[in-house]
Amino acid sequence: MTVKPLTDRIAVVTGASRGIGNTLAKALAGAGAHVVAVARTQGALEELDDEIRAEGGSATLVPLDITDGAGVDRLGGALYERFGRVDVLVGNAGVLGPITPLSHCSPKDWDKVMAVNLTANWRLIRSFEPLLKLAPAGRAVFLTSGVARSHRPFWGAYAVAKAGLEAMAAIWAKELEITRVKVNLLDPGPLRTKMRETAMPGENPETLELPSVLVPHLFEMISPALEISGKVWSYRDKAWLA
Repeated sequence: MTVKPLTDRIAVVTGASRGIGNTLAKALAGAGAHVVAVARTQGALEELDDEIRAEGGSATLVPLDITDGAGVDRLGGALYERFGRVDVLVGNAGVLGPITPLSHCSPKDWDKVMAVNLTANWRLIRSFEPLLKLAPAGRAVFLTSGVARSHRPFWGAYAVAKAGLEAMAAIWAKELEITRVKVNLLDPGPLRTKMRETAMPGENPETLELPSVLVPHLFEMISPALEISGKVWSYRDKAWLA
């Protein structure tokens, strides 16, 4: 029997019920990892589980709103009790929020975008750092966006949250320099997702690549051989950004 490359590794994926997160969760499971799939929608998680099991993989389903900080803390504790570690954390869950001038963004919308895209990932860091340290080669990858660096007008809340995420991940990477854990960010660029469709309603989705193009790059980013930490891998540029 051929041993799959991620056999016996525990991989947590947030926002796993659709889009990029769904694709990456299935790819990780297909490569042998046990996937802990986190998303709000129970039905979508069950569909993901059916697909993973049909391909011979395994998953644990966690119906959880990622903004539930206490729930994230409980998840970390439960994973420690069950597995004793986490090898891979993919912080993918995100919301676009309104495309509008900063001065027009409502406090409610602003708070939601920050809660999902930034604060929830900070809660993941608090809960999962000990678990990643217990792994032979813990790897954390957060999904980011080029708007974090381009200062694109009208994308204010989303861009600010992603810029904050990039800063936070870089800081965390420096704090973990003396450990085996590596922390990086993946900028997928324009891919065929619901979020992209919402942001660019006049765009022909057939002109965009599918999220599956990210899989080999994610696998490189979670490889135990990777020494890079605190950087952004840009799929558009096919390069690590300085």
